[in-house]
Amino acid sequence: MQYLTWLPHQGVQILFVFFLSFIIGLEREGKKSEDDHVSFGGVRTYPLIGLIGFSLSTVSQGEPILISVGLITLSFFLLMAFWHKVTTSGYAGIASYMTAISTYIIGVVAYHDFFWLATTLTVINILLLELKIWLAQWAKKIDEGEILTFAKFLLLLAVVLPLLPNEAFTEYQINPFKTWLVLVAVSTVSYGSYVLQKLSKGVDGLLLTALLGGIYSSTVTTVALARKSKERSAPKLISGVILMASGMMYLRIIVLLALFNPTIMRLLLIPFLTLSFLALSGGYFCSRLGDIRLDAIEHESKAHNPLEIKSGLFFAFLFVVMLIATNLSIDYFGNTGVYTLAFIMGVADVDPFIMGLTQSVPGLTPAIVASVGILIATSTNNFAKGIYAYALGSKETGRLSFGLLIGLALAGLIPALILLINK
Repeated sequence: MQYLTWLPHQGVQILFVFFLSFIIGLEREGKKSEDDHVSFGGVRTYPLIGLIGFSLSTVSQGEPILISVGLITLSFFLLMAFWHKVTTSGYAGIASYMTAISTYIIGVVAYHDFFWLATTLTVINILLLELKIWLAQWAKKIDEGEILTFAKFLLLLAVVLPLLPNEAFTEYQINPFKTWLVLVAVSTVSYGSYVLQKLSKGVDGLLLTALLGGIYSSTVTTVALARKSKERSAPKLISGVILMASGMMYLRIIVLLALFNPTIMRLLLIPFLTLSFLALSGGYFCSRLGDIRLDAIEHESKAHNPLEIKSGLFFAFLFVVMLIATNLSIDYFGNTGVYTLAFIMGVADVDPFIMGLTQSVPGLTPAIVASVGILIATSTNNFAKGIYAYALGSKETGRLSFGLLIGLALAGLIPALILLINK
């Protein structure tokens, strides 16, 4: 507010409160013509409420007693207006009245010079009011069971995580806090993709399945699309989409590596971005070769909620097992043990193995060795997905998908060889 130095400080505050509350009032005024129900407040009422909150805060010098009296008085008037609305129209919506209370609080907050907080409250109020219809439709798409699952996840995140000791135990350097933090990060990335798939159900057909399904699990997406190919003959389209899903896998791993081991991420950033680009562009080009367009086939994701507690605990168990297995492999077999373990884990789930490596670098495993292990694991995973597609898909789709994924797997081994040569 340095550009308003010609005004006294309280004058700046008053203008600020008036501007924010006026924006809220403007939004409410615009809804009056669209609302058949008895409306409360508009372009004049809300600025007055905000200025009252600021004025009472100024007079009382921030003491809570007078501010509370003002809030109670405002609530009484709001209650009268609400009662009139219910008896007149029978409609019991209270969003406008809650917004009025929020506007009063904005005036109080501005008195304490928390301009960023006042602005944030204003933006949130306007978004919640303007997006009413979209939010209602969005809420209907979410299953009640998934809301309960997410609530359990928040409970475990907010209660369990802070209580876990952030120190390593046993000779295998098992850190309970980091183990749970890894679980939270992996589940959150997958859950974000899972929710988007649910909310955008039936939109853009297979293209969205490739992009979001690849972030959730490229293996699950490959299996589902391979089975889909037996219902609809579109080998080039479905094979291209399967390849694109594997391309998204590399972007997902980059994000996780950036969070838990930037050293490995820097070594794999260019190779993974290159592999992702090759898979995404190659898959898209392949999908365009057929007669069927990307949006011509709709596919409903069969992904399970990644925040289910059983799935989370199983992942945590696998993570600890992989951490111990990595340590034992290095102790008894050296770098070869890491590469062998990477080859084995690539057939199953690469996430526990990769996240285990992030915790063993640099204390136990050299960053280059871990990077090579991750490249081997992802290439093996692509090879395994090629076999799944060949076994579960139609004849033409299976052959084409197998060839594309094997090509991607071999391409992933090239940077591994380069790292080994330069080591």
